[in-house]
Amino acid sequence: MSATKLVAKLDSQLCFALYSASSHMTSIYRPLLDPLGLTYTQFVVLMALWEDDGVSISHLAEKAGLSKATMTPLLKRLEQKQLIQRQMLSDNERQKNIVLTEEGRKLSLQSADITEKAFCATGLSKQQADDMIALCKLITTK
Repeated sequence: MSATKLVAKLDSQLCFALYSASSHMTSIYRPLLDPLGLTYTQFVVLMALWEDDGVSISHLAEKAGLSKATMTPLLKRLEQKQLIQRQMLSDNERQKNIVLTEEGRKLSLQSADITEKAFCATGLSKQQADDMIALCKLITTK
């Protein structure tokens, strides 16, 4: 009698469902952000700054859910687009805060429209989206 091995089924994996949904959401945002010359990750960083401007790179990385290694080239590109500035702190020249420029602040005026269009493209109800956000937060706080 041979032992039957259980084989993981891709469609029943939580990790794959989250990965697929994340990839799909990024593809929804792409045409909305292309006219602004932004990637989804850059948009996430800008959203974090619109909520809390003038913060350290470490704080911004944590808020955006990104590694510090990812932040360096990303911030450089946002700086080249003149959306942010790095400001040295007067009491610590090694520490820099990230601050939105006037152009970066103006971009926030388009953010609600962009996120609303992306949300509508999902076909989810507000309650379904809120439930999914809560479940994702539950996973990320463990």
